[in-house]
Amino acid sequence: MGILNTLGLVLTLAFALPVALLGINLVVSGRTVIGIALCVVAVLMVALKQYVTTPDDVPTAAAEKTVSAVVKDEEN
Repeated sequence: MGILNTLGLVLTLAFALPVALLGINLVVSGRTVIGIALCVVAVLMVALKQYVTTPDDVPTAAAEKTVSAVVKDEEN
């Protein structure tokens, strides 16, 4: 995972964690259906960021391939 992917994950978590916390709060207060739905939405936000390739991910992937082709890893 490169630095750009890590930053993207951090930004996604910054949006998903408040949603998850609100969902947990609603579950504890007795509104389980809405709370569980919000927790599922938060999990989907992170999962989609990690596993679905979007048009915004294409330049990032190209940049990482270019850097790995130019800079050789001496451990390998």
